[in-house]
Amino acid sequence: MANPLYDTLFGAHEGQDTPFLYLQDGTCLTHAMFLQMAARYAHAFADLGARAGDRLAVQVEKSPEALAVYAACVQSGIIFLPLNTAYTADEVQYFVENSGARILICDAANKDALSTVAMAADAALETLNGDGSGSLSQKAQGKPGQFDTVSRGEDDLAAFLYTSGTTGRSKGAMLTQTNLLSNARVLAEYWRFTDRDVLLHALPIFHTHGLFVATNITLIAGGAMIFLPRFDLDRILAEMPRATAMMGVPTFYTRLLDDPRFTRDLTAHMRLFVSGSAPLLAETHVRFHERTGHRILERYGMTETNMNTSNPYDGERRAGTVGFALPGVELKITDPESGETLPDGEIGQIEVRGDNVFAGYWQMPEKTREELREDGFFITGDLGRIDAQGYVHIVGRNKDLIISGGYNIYPKEIELVLDDQPGVLESAVIGVPHPDFGETVVGVLVPDGVSTPDVPAINAAVAESLARFKHPRKLVILQELPRNAMGKVQKNQLRAQFGDLFQPD
Repeated sequence: MANPLYDTLFGAHEGQDTPFLYLQDGTCLTHAMFLQMAARYAHAFADLGARAGDRLAVQVEKSPEALAVYAACVQSGIIFLPLNTAYTADEVQYFVENSGARILICDAANKDALSTVAMAADAALETLNGDGSGSLSQKAQGKPGQFDTVSRGEDDLAAFLYTSGTTGRSKGAMLTQTNLLSNARVLAEYWRFTDRDVLLHALPIFHTHGLFVATNITLIAGGAMIFLPRFDLDRILAEMPRATAMMGVPTFYTRLLDDPRFTRDLTAHMRLFVSGSAPLLAETHVRFHERTGHRILERYGMTETNMNTSNPYDGERRAGTVGFALPGVELKITDPESGETLPDGEIGQIEVRGDNVFAGYWQMPEKTREELREDGFFITGDLGRIDAQGYVHIVGRNKDLIISGGYNIYPKEIELVLDDQPGVLESAVIGVPHPDFGETVVGVLVPDGVSTPDVPAINAAVAESLARFKHPRKLVILQELPRNAMGKVQKNQLRAQFGDLFQPD
């Protein structure tokens, strides 16, 4: 029976005793061992009554067993729904109820809190712990190591990923087999992955980056992963000599650069460092190249589309850009009001079209129509521009656009100036309510740990670089910016924190 996603990512490795997962305890799971584990879980799901097209929600710690649940879902035709381990029971309740999940898998420590959630949704509740123990593993024990792969088509749904929900309720992005498979194929070729690669994997697997990028690329190339539960600096440094590539969020790279053990010699054998999920500071690019001789490859993707663009593997990897549209992806910059394509150099909303673009939002046809055009272009909600050399620059989120006194202000432009100031590690610019201008600009500064930002001097530097209407009306200092699990700055939290700065008493 044909199942393109399983056949390509997993089935191609059946019976192979080649390394797949190098684990923290020093053991190694071969492709064959991993697929036998996945088959046993697939039998357990069948025993629980799950069938092709059903949804399975999972909120567990990263482990080989957790990854095998993903493989078992693909083989069974079950739609896989990974959930952030930081979500509360109330948040999980929304995802389970909205998706209509038939099975919910959680850590045993959360079983009591989630039992009422599962009961209310009429979902089977099973446990799976970070060490591989739990009721699900008990049910899988003794099951056959082979499972008859369920037939699925390229347009069948393979996964739901829920958006972060910073404005309104989270939306369930429906991802098809084609969405996942096409993107894995393109990225593996574009980034030159082969069966000789060993990927240093310290990302979570409830997110596009760690699961559908890092893992799927490794599978399609036939390579191996050093599979770490989380980012641990000492472990990363110890394991790097065995790796050929690494994918991470910007925080990974800044922490490595802060450690004197991270040297040019340690990275001499490495082939590729990839960064994503949040913008990488230009300073980090420069420091990384000076320290190691490597240039980090930055790319751009999102929940609904997987990866859209990438800096080139061969060619100049430009700091502050996300490179070019990937093969098979069309990207354009449009006017938010008219939808008309804008000339290169002008800032507008980013729209993309390709096999990577999702099928729509689960049970939200109106939202789908708002953001997914009839011609297949998806309105990403990101603002950007294309420079004279064709590199794509991300300016910010559409919802982060500040309109002050009738002027459009793009936070990124101000942040670039603030980031360059002495004593500033990084910054975030937000718009807050203002009685005269509707909105006004507030800059949030994070000290670099060496000196305290000189606010009057920074204001003077901004005045020299930017038009008056772009000047922050106030600069505030925080020790760190609020971020989500993937390192993205949560500007909605900053707007809530500083939203009343200019409100009358």
